[in-house]
Amino acid sequence: MLDIRRLSLRYPNGKLALADFDITVGAGELVIVLGGNGSGKTTLMRCITRTLQPSEGSVCVNGTDLTRLTGERLRCARLELALISQHASLVRRRSVLANVASGALGRYGSWFTALGGLPAMELHLANGYLAEVGLGHLAHQRAGTLSGGQAQRVAIARALAQRPRVLLADEPVASLDPEAAEDIMKLLRRLAGEENLAILCVLHQIELAYAYADRVVGIRDGRMAFDLPRAEVSPDEVRHLYLSRAA
Repeated sequence: MLDIRRLSLRYPNGKLALADFDITVGAGELVIVLGGNGSGKTTLMRCITRTLQPSEGSVCVNGTDLTRLTGERLRCARLELALISQHASLVRRRSVLANVASGALGRYGSWFTALGGLPAMELHLANGYLAEVGLGHLAHQRAGTLSGGQAQRVAIARALAQRPRVLLADEPVASLDPEAAEDIMKLLRRLAGEENLAILCVLHQIELAYAYADRVVGIRDGRMAFDLPRAEVSPDEVRHLYLSRAA
């Protein structure tokens, strides 16, 4: 479970980028965050992963507050948290299977990672994760030959190889065509239910939020505008998220 309480970030210049943000994502839930450009969506994700250090608040993953950890303790705790970005960022010259297995390297010593080692057990498990995202038949193909939708599926399999309990998806379909975007959202919806993952997903596509979310969270000017079951989110509430400050 992901449990965020009073999460805030103020930059050194005094600008408040995120203010008193509360959100909980339970196991098996897909929660989608909507908001305009500059609303704080990316800042929220970076504070959760500790790429940015929050000014205040807590980020608890399965009961462990990441904001209170540093060094090796933080690294180990973050294994429970996997991130999928807009770009798959695969190693194009390596096989699909090797890219997936690399998601597990955080569990091994730095010397092993530095040498590019891939344990046989992880390669075996990676085949299963590829099958789970429907690409088992491409295991030995070079990653550089994949389509955008296929590459993003491989990125999801790589995240699964980390064996997380919380999955963050930051604009995972932004660079995909509508059909591939639908496929990825269906996959995330299925993984939440079948793998009992807590999934927090940032999107721009409002229609996908209505189609796949358990809950929709609106963010505007760094503050939560609403947190509602998708059936209770009105078009007016969503439209207000994208109004300019001067409107």
